[in-house]
Amino acid sequence: QLQLVESGGGLVQPGGSLRLSCAASGFTLDYYSIGWFRQAPGKEREGVSCISSSGGSTNYADSVKGRFTISRDNAKNTVYLQMNSLKPEDTAVYYCNARVDGMLYWGKGTLVTVSS
Repeated sequence: QLQLVESGGGLVQPGGSLRLSCAASGFTLDYYSIGWFRQAPGKEREGVSCISSSGGSTNYADSVKGRFTISRDNAKNTVYLQMNSLKPEDTAVYYCNARVDGMLYWGKGTLVTVSS
């Protein structure tokens, strides 16, 4: 069974950092681009960042450029999202996804709360 599991969320003060992980099981991440999305309370889900299968190409939403870094460790079958200089408006549930054989898979998400 193909699964994506996010972890690493939590409560952090403004200006702090967190590293989210997206671990895959049931398939090998090597061949697929992976995206990170987030959904804040009362808002629609939005794209945050994505990374190509090789890791050679990355993209970021304007709101997180310069603060977030996406990376992947194919040996660990995991994609990471390093989040620095966090702001209250980064508070959201963060999800990762992958399109495998035409089907889009999502994890269940991890909650990030930025508050003093």
